[in-house]
Amino acid sequence: MRYAAVGDSYSEGMGDELPDGTPRGWTDLVAAGLAGAVDEPVEYANFAVRGRLLEPIVRDQVEAALALEPAPTLMTLNGGGNDMMRPGTDTPKLIGLIEQAVRRITEAGVRLVVVSGADPSARLPFGAMMRKRGEILTQATVQLAGKYGFQLVDVFHDTEIRRAAYWSADRLHLNAAGHQRVAGLVLTALGHERAAHVVDPGPEENRRLLQEARFYREHVLPWVTRRLRGQSSGDNRTGKYVTWTPISAS
Repeated sequence: MRYAAVGDSYSEGMGDELPDGTPRGWTDLVAAGLAGAVDEPVEYANFAVRGRLLEPIVRDQVEAALALEPAPTLMTLNGGGNDMMRPGTDTPKLIGLIEQAVRRITEAGVRLVVVSGADPSARLPFGAMMRKRGEILTQATVQLAGKYGFQLVDVFHDTEIRRAAYWSADRLHLNAAGHQRVAGLVLTALGHERAAHVVDPGPEENRRLLQEARFYREHVLPWVTRRLRGQSSGDNRTGKYVTWTPISAS
């Protein structure tokens, strides 16, 4: 089995960092889970880069993954989250890009799983707008799945993962628990049933004025500054595994 992942920070694994700072995330966990579940060697590639918009994911990452020798037997795709955070989002264009990627991957004979992003909107500025856009994109992807026959793991409508306990301090990226939950949902969709990870409810989220001010200072302001400068958190970065990497069982 040769598994390739394409996408943005969600598939790169931001929020679930190893002790050396390397992002792990649900894609790494899926690769390790497959290695323990299938009776064959598993190789893994990951082209996902934080901050990437959907168009370069489809144009560059999908093509790079399909160009691997030998070709992938399984791919996961996500994207569009960074686009939806920007003003003037062209939702029909995003839907068209997803369909373009789906056609390209399925016509290449590769098994495709599209994994929608978790919904972070409850605790973000302009969250209502993001949820509306995410709902439109997810429903369109449901229709594409019916048309082309690929698998869709609908994490966007997973209400459990919307709880604060699954998110990093920036409220935009999943933490280790969130990535673990997504990995379980994906492995189950692939036929290797896993109990979806659930964290203890714990205390209610503390959102006092000082905590909110710190959130805006440490996370929102840097994001706005990058937008004004035309920069991305993924500038000058490449995927973490751009050639086939043997994977051991977790």
